[in-house]
Amino acid sequence: MGNRLSGYRILILETRAEAQFSRLLAEQGADVVQCPMFAIHDAPDPTPVEAWIRRYIDKPFDDVVLMTGEGLRRLIKLARERGLDQAFVAALAKSRKFIRGPKPGLALREIGLEQQQTTEEPTTEGVIAMLANLDLRGRHLGLQLYPDKDHSALIGAITAQGAVVDPVVPYVRDSKAADANIVATIDDMAKGRIDAIALTNLGQVRRLVEAAKVYGSEAKLREGLACTLIASIGPAVSGELQALGLRTDISPADGTYFMRPLVAAMAVALAEKKPKVATK
Repeated sequence: MGNRLSGYRILILETRAEAQFSRLLAEQGADVVQCPMFAIHDAPDPTPVEAWIRRYIDKPFDDVVLMTGEGLRRLIKLARERGLDQAFVAALAKSRKFIRGPKPGLALREIGLEQQQTTEEPTTEGVIAMLANLDLRGRHLGLQLYPDKDHSALIGAITAQGAVVDPVVPYVRDSKAADANIVATIDDMAKGRIDAIALTNLGQVRRLVEAAKVYGSEAKLREGLACTLIASIGPAVSGELQALGLRTDISPADGTYFMRPLVAAMAVALAEKKPKVATK
Protein backbone atom coordinates (compact mmCIF):
# COMPACT_ATOMS: atom_id res chain seq x y z
CA MET A 1 0.00 0.00 0.00
CA GLY A 2 3.04 2.26 0.09
CA ASN A 3 3.23 2.97 -3.66
CA ARG A 4 -0.33 3.90 -4.57
CA LEU A 5 0.85 7.19 -6.09
CA SER A 6 3.94 5.81 -7.76
CA GLY A 7 4.66 7.66 -10.99
CA TYR A 8 2.05 10.36 -10.45
CA ARG A 9 3.18 13.99 -10.40
CA ILE A 10 1.42 15.85 -7.60
CA LEU A 11 1.63 19.64 -7.28
CA ILE A 12 1.46 21.09 -3.77
CA LEU A 13 1.27 24.77 -2.93
CA GLU A 14 1.77 24.43 0.80
CA THR A 15 4.20 26.64 2.71
CA ARG A 16 3.51 26.21 6.42
CA ALA A 17 3.34 22.41 6.33
CA GLU A 18 5.04 21.76 3.01
CA ALA A 19 7.60 19.29 4.39
CA GLN A 20 4.95 17.19 6.14
CA PHE A 21 2.61 17.08 3.15
CA SER A 22 5.45 16.30 0.77
CA ARG A 23 6.57 13.42 3.01
CA LEU A 24 3.06 11.92 3.15
CA LEU A 25 2.82 12.00 -0.65
CA ALA A 26 6.35 10.64 -1.15
CA GLU A 27 5.55 7.75 1.20
CA GLN A 28 2.93 6.71 -1.37
CA GLY A 29 5.47 6.96 -4.20
CA ALA A 30 4.37 10.32 -5.64
CA ASP A 31 6.68 12.59 -7.60
CA VAL A 32 6.02 15.77 -5.60
CA VAL A 33 6.26 19.13 -7.36
CA GLN A 34 6.49 21.94 -4.79
CA CYS A 35 5.45 25.52 -5.38
CA PRO A 36 5.31 27.69 -2.24
CA MET A 37 2.78 30.49 -2.68
CA PHE A 38 4.45 32.96 -0.35
CA ALA A 39 7.13 33.25 2.26
CA ILE A 40 6.11 33.68 5.90
CA HIS A 41 8.07 35.96 8.22
CA ASP A 42 7.75 37.12 11.80
CA ALA A 43 6.00 40.46 12.20
CA PRO A 44 8.58 43.09 11.18
CA ASP A 45 7.95 44.99 14.42
CA PRO A 46 7.76 42.47 17.28
CA THR A 47 6.99 45.14 19.87
CA PRO A 48 3.16 44.96 19.71
CA VAL A 49 3.27 41.16 19.53
CA GLU A 50 5.50 40.95 22.60
CA ALA A 51 3.27 43.43 24.41
CA TRP A 52 0.25 41.23 23.64
CA ILE A 53 2.03 38.18 25.05
CA ARG A 54 2.98 40.08 28.20
CA ARG A 55 -0.62 41.30 28.66
CA TYR A 56 -1.76 37.70 28.34
CA ILE A 57 0.74 36.53 30.97
CA ASP A 58 0.00 39.39 33.37
CA LYS A 59 -3.76 38.82 33.24
CA PRO A 60 -4.78 35.72 31.22
CA PHE A 61 -7.66 36.37 28.85
CA ASP A 62 -10.97 34.71 29.64
CA ASP A 63 -11.09 33.38 26.07
CA VAL A 64 -8.72 33.16 23.12
CA VAL A 65 -9.57 32.58 19.46
CA LEU A 66 -6.78 31.11 17.33
CA MET A 67 -7.33 31.59 13.61
CA THR A 68 -4.18 29.76 12.40
CA GLY A 69 -1.69 27.23 13.65
CA GLU A 70 1.08 29.35 12.17
CA GLY A 71 0.01 32.27 14.34
CA LEU A 72 0.21 30.29 17.56
CA ARG A 73 3.61 28.86 16.61
CA ARG A 74 4.94 32.37 15.90
CA LEU A 75 3.65 33.57 19.28
CA ILE A 76 5.35 30.66 21.04
CA LYS A 77 8.55 31.33 19.09
CA LEU A 78 8.69 34.98 20.16
CA ALA A 79 7.77 34.08 23.75
CA ARG A 80 10.63 31.57 23.79
CA GLU A 81 13.09 34.18 22.45
CA ARG A 82 12.04 36.48 25.31
CA GLY A 83 12.19 33.75 27.94
CA LEU A 84 8.42 33.89 28.36
CA ASP A 85 7.30 30.62 26.77
CA GLN A 86 6.53 28.68 29.96
CA ALA A 87 4.58 31.59 31.44
CA PHE A 88 2.73 32.10 28.15
CA VAL A 89 1.71 28.45 27.86
CA ALA A 90 0.57 28.51 31.49
CA ALA A 91 -1.56 31.56 30.74
CA LEU A 92 -3.04 29.91 27.64
CA ALA A 93 -4.01 26.92 29.77
CA LYS A 94 -6.23 29.18 31.90
CA SER A 95 -8.30 30.46 28.96
CA ARG A 96 -11.12 28.90 27.02
CA LYS A 97 -9.58 28.18 23.63
CA PHE A 98 -11.57 28.37 20.39
CA ILE A 99 -10.04 27.50 17.02
CA ARG A 100 -10.78 27.95 13.33
CA GLY A 101 -10.37 24.48 11.85
CA PRO A 102 -7.89 21.70 12.67
CA LYS A 103 -4.53 23.44 12.20
CA PRO A 104 -4.62 25.58 15.35
CA GLY A 105 -5.63 22.44 17.21
CA LEU A 106 -2.46 20.70 16.06
CA ALA A 107 -0.40 23.69 17.21
CA LEU A 108 -2.12 23.60 20.61
CA ARG A 109 -1.37 19.90 21.04
CA GLU A 110 2.29 20.60 20.31
CA ILE A 111 2.40 22.58 23.58
CA GLY A 112 0.27 20.11 25.52
CA LEU A 113 -3.05 21.97 25.34
CA GLU A 114 -6.48 21.27 23.86
CA GLN A 115 -9.21 23.52 22.53
CA GLN A 116 -12.69 23.79 24.03
CA GLN A 117 -14.41 24.11 20.65
CA THR A 118 -13.66 24.05 16.93
CA THR A 119 -15.63 25.73 14.15
CA GLU A 120 -17.87 23.57 12.00
CA GLU A 121 -16.42 25.37 8.98
CA PRO A 122 -12.78 26.62 9.01
CA THR A 123 -13.72 30.16 7.96
CA THR A 124 -14.21 33.56 9.56
CA GLU A 125 -17.95 33.05 9.20
CA GLY A 126 -17.56 29.74 11.01
CA VAL A 127 -15.82 31.52 13.90
CA ILE A 128 -18.60 34.12 14.10
CA ALA A 129 -21.23 31.35 14.14
CA MET A 130 -19.36 29.40 16.84
CA LEU A 131 -18.99 32.42 19.12
CA ALA A 132 -22.60 33.52 18.56
CA ASN A 133 -23.72 30.61 20.76
CA LEU A 134 -21.63 31.80 23.72
CA ASP A 135 -22.24 34.43 26.38
CA LEU A 136 -19.27 36.79 25.96
CA ARG A 137 -20.60 39.74 27.95
CA GLY A 138 -17.85 41.34 29.98
CA ARG A 139 -15.25 38.78 28.93
CA HIS A 140 -11.73 39.68 27.81
CA LEU A 141 -11.00 37.83 24.55
CA GLY A 142 -7.62 37.48 22.86
CA LEU A 143 -7.85 37.20 19.07
CA GLN A 144 -4.95 35.83 17.02
CA LEU A 145 -5.45 36.99 13.44
CA TYR A 146 -3.63 36.40 10.16
CA PRO A 147 -2.34 39.01 7.66
CA ASP A 148 -3.77 40.26 4.37
CA LYS A 149 -7.42 40.20 5.40
CA ASP A 150 -9.93 42.71 6.72
CA HIS A 151 -11.02 41.28 10.07
CA SER A 152 -13.41 44.10 10.98
CA ALA A 153 -16.51 41.90 10.59
CA LEU A 154 -15.14 39.34 13.04
CA ILE A 155 -14.00 41.93 15.58
CA GLY A 156 -17.32 43.77 15.24
CA ALA A 157 -19.33 40.59 15.80
CA ILE A 158 -17.38 39.74 18.96
CA THR A 159 -17.59 43.29 20.29
CA ALA A 160 -21.34 43.32 19.66
CA GLN A 161 -21.64 40.37 22.04
CA GLY A 162 -20.18 42.47 24.83
CA ALA A 163 -16.60 41.19 24.87
CA VAL A 164 -13.45 43.28 25.06
CA VAL A 165 -11.31 42.16 22.09
CA ASP A 166 -7.49 42.25 22.11
CA PRO A 167 -6.19 41.29 18.63
CA VAL A 168 -2.68 40.37 17.48
CA VAL A 169 -1.15 39.57 14.08
CA PRO A 170 2.12 37.71 14.73
CA TYR A 171 3.36 37.18 11.16
CA VAL A 172 3.38 38.58 7.63
CA ARG A 173 3.36 37.06 4.17
CA ASP A 174 5.73 37.92 1.33
CA SER A 175 3.99 36.97 -1.91
CA LYS A 176 6.37 38.53 -4.44
CA ALA A 177 9.12 36.06 -3.57
CA ALA A 178 7.14 33.21 -5.14
CA ASP A 179 5.73 34.85 -8.28
CA ALA A 180 8.22 33.32 -10.75
CA ASN A 181 7.59 29.83 -9.38
CA ILE A 182 3.83 30.27 -9.67
CA VAL A 183 4.03 31.34 -13.31
CA ALA A 184 6.26 28.35 -14.13
CA THR A 185 3.86 26.02 -12.32
CA ILE A 186 0.89 27.34 -14.31
CA ASP A 187 2.84 26.64 -17.49
CA ASP A 188 3.57 23.07 -16.35
CA MET A 189 -0.12 22.38 -15.76
CA ALA A 190 -1.11 23.84 -19.11
CA LYS A 191 1.40 21.53 -20.80
CA GLY A 192 -0.09 18.48 -19.06
CA ARG A 193 2.91 17.84 -16.84
CA ILE A 194 0.93 17.54 -13.60
CA ASP A 195 -1.50 14.75 -12.67
CA ALA A 196 -3.14 16.48 -9.71
CA ILE A 197 -2.94 19.70 -7.71
CA ALA A 198 -3.59 19.45 -3.96
CA LEU A 199 -5.07 22.52 -2.25
CA THR A 200 -5.07 22.69 1.54
CA ASN A 201 -6.27 26.23 2.26
CA LEU A 202 -8.38 28.78 0.43
CA GLY A 203 -5.54 31.31 0.45
CA GLN A 204 -3.70 29.10 -2.03
CA VAL A 205 -6.63 29.25 -4.45
CA ARG A 206 -6.85 33.03 -4.23
CA ARG A 207 -3.11 33.48 -4.56
CA LEU A 208 -2.91 31.22 -7.61
CA VAL A 209 -5.71 33.09 -9.39
CA GLU A 210 -4.40 36.54 -8.38
CA ALA A 211 -0.88 35.76 -9.62
CA ALA A 212 -2.29 34.43 -12.89
CA LYS A 213 -4.21 37.68 -13.42
CA VAL A 214 -1.18 39.87 -12.65
CA TYR A 215 1.02 38.03 -15.15
CA GLY A 216 -1.59 37.57 -17.87
CA SER A 217 -1.78 33.82 -17.33
CA GLU A 218 -5.40 33.44 -16.24
CA ALA A 219 -6.49 31.68 -19.43
CA LYS A 220 -3.47 29.38 -19.22
CA LEU A 221 -4.28 28.60 -15.57
CA ARG A 222 -7.83 27.59 -16.41
CA GLU A 223 -6.52 25.54 -19.33
CA GLY A 224 -4.11 23.77 -16.99
CA LEU A 225 -6.72 23.11 -14.32
CA ALA A 226 -9.05 21.69 -16.96
CA CYS A 227 -6.60 18.84 -17.60
CA THR A 228 -5.40 18.42 -13.99
CA LEU A 229 -7.32 16.71 -11.20
CA ILE A 230 -8.08 19.21 -8.42
CA ALA A 231 -7.90 17.90 -4.85
CA SER A 232 -9.41 19.96 -2.02
CA ILE A 233 -8.85 19.32 1.67
CA GLY A 234 -12.32 20.47 2.68
CA PRO A 235 -15.40 22.66 2.26
CA ALA A 236 -13.70 26.05 2.64
CA VAL A 237 -11.32 25.34 -0.25
CA SER A 238 -14.06 23.72 -2.37
CA GLY A 239 -16.31 26.72 -1.76
CA GLU A 240 -13.60 29.09 -2.93
CA LEU A 241 -13.03 26.98 -6.06
CA GLN A 242 -16.76 27.02 -6.82
CA ALA A 243 -16.94 30.79 -6.32
CA LEU A 244 -14.23 31.16 -8.96
CA GLY A 245 -16.01 28.88 -11.40
CA LEU A 246 -13.65 25.96 -10.74
CA ARG A 247 -14.41 22.40 -9.68
CA THR A 248 -13.32 19.93 -7.02
CA ASP A 249 -12.45 16.43 -8.27
CA ILE A 250 -11.09 14.92 -5.05
CA SER A 251 -11.79 15.54 -1.35
CA PRO A 252 -11.59 13.51 1.86
CA ALA A 253 -14.69 12.05 3.50
CA ASP A 254 -16.80 14.48 5.52
CA GLY A 255 -15.17 15.46 8.79
CA THR A 256 -11.70 14.16 7.86
CA TYR A 257 -10.23 17.40 6.59
CA PHE A 258 -6.58 16.55 7.14
CA MET A 259 -3.59 15.84 4.92
CA ARG A 260 -3.44 12.07 5.40
CA PRO A 261 -7.10 11.46 4.39
CA LEU A 262 -6.57 13.80 1.44
CA VAL A 263 -3.59 11.75 0.27
CA ALA A 264 -5.63 8.55 0.57
CA ALA A 265 -8.50 10.06 -1.44
CA MET A 266 -6.05 11.20 -4.13
CA ALA A 267 -4.58 7.70 -4.41
CA VAL A 268 -8.03 6.20 -5.00
CA ALA A 269 -9.14 8.88 -7.46
CA LEU A 270 -5.95 8.87 -9.51
CA ALA A 271 -5.96 5.09 -9.80
CA GLU A 272 -9.58 5.07 -10.97
CA LYS A 273 -9.90 8.18 -13.09
CA LYS A 274 -6.68 9.32 -14.66
CA PRO A 275 -3.65 7.73 -16.29
CA LYS A 276 -0.20 8.85 -15.29
CA VAL A 277 1.28 11.66 -17.33
CA ALA A 278 4.60 11.24 -19.03
CA THR A 279 7.38 13.49 -17.77
CA LYS A 280 8.02 16.10 -20.42
